[in-house]
Amino acid sequence: MSNKEKVGFIGVGLMGHGMAKNILQNGYPVTIMGNRNRAPVDDLVGRGAVETTSPKAMAEACDVIHLCVTSSVQIEDLCRREDGLLAGAHDGLIVIDCSTADPTSTLALAEEFKAKGATLIDAPLGMTPKEAETGELNTFIGSDDVTLAKVRPIIETWAKNITHMGPVGTGHKAKLINNFLALGYNALYAEAFTACRKGGVDLKKFQELITGGGINSGMFQRMSAYVVDGDPLAHLFSLNNCLKDIKYFSQLADDANMAAPMTGAAKSYYQMAVAQGGGEEHMPMLTDYVSMASGAEKTTPKG
Repeated sequence: MSNKEKVGFIGVGLMGHGMAKNILQNGYPVTIMGNRNRAPVDDLVGRGAVETTSPKAMAEACDVIHLCVTSSVQIEDLCRREDGLLAGAHDGLIVIDCSTADPTSTLALAEEFKAKGATLIDAPLGMTPKEAETGELNTFIGSDDVTLAKVRPIIETWAKNITHMGPVGTGHKAKLINNFLALGYNALYAEAFTACRKGGVDLKKFQELITGGGINSGMFQRMSAYVVDGDPLAHLFSLNNCLKDIKYFSQLADDANMAAPMTGAAKSYYQMAVAQGGGEEHMPMLTDYVSMASGAEKTTPKG
């Protein structure tokens, strides 16, 4: 019988599957709750995880629960519904929210869990599903010192770089600022590649030019892998999620009474792409919508 904490995991999709797998492989008993995609759920059950369909039952049975879902809408539902996590919360329960979420919602939920004797902290993620599978993610933690010390060994099973940003809520704030930079660069690259197409600049040579210079980056290379090389799997992050995240950042800026004209410009591109039916397409494919809006050709994916 394991004397390790009983760990729950809700949201075993692109990122969550690898995280839950690594927790399992490090000897923790794991209970999972998946969604419509059965493949990662069945894989984890095959590795020894137990499946449940009730957040309340998970909260009653577990010591630590991870949330890795799309947005605060899903998080609030999982926590507050009749059979939700709050209904099953108990003294000492720790909920780790790994989603990219609205910090205002995070703080409100933290107070609700506190009233139940439980604790909610935020630990949003950096990097990609590849690093999730290998246990080498980045995470930005919003937590008190005592709670973080308790869960750090579990987090270390799936994260290589752990940055304690401050109290609860600061992890989600840092993640939104991080994602604003990524989404802003992505929008800039979309314009730049469109300018190449409209101006007759060879895309491959432009890629080589940037790769050899000071403004090269991992984001540029992932974008180029689709736009130049046609790899449709270059960066698996949907335009729906891009729009959601930049809206959350925009609200963060509004709450801080901060001028953010760059945010508005980038957000308009993502809104345009989603409005035209591209919400389920991936982040680099924003270039297709920017190019088409200017009368330029779009990328022909390979494979």
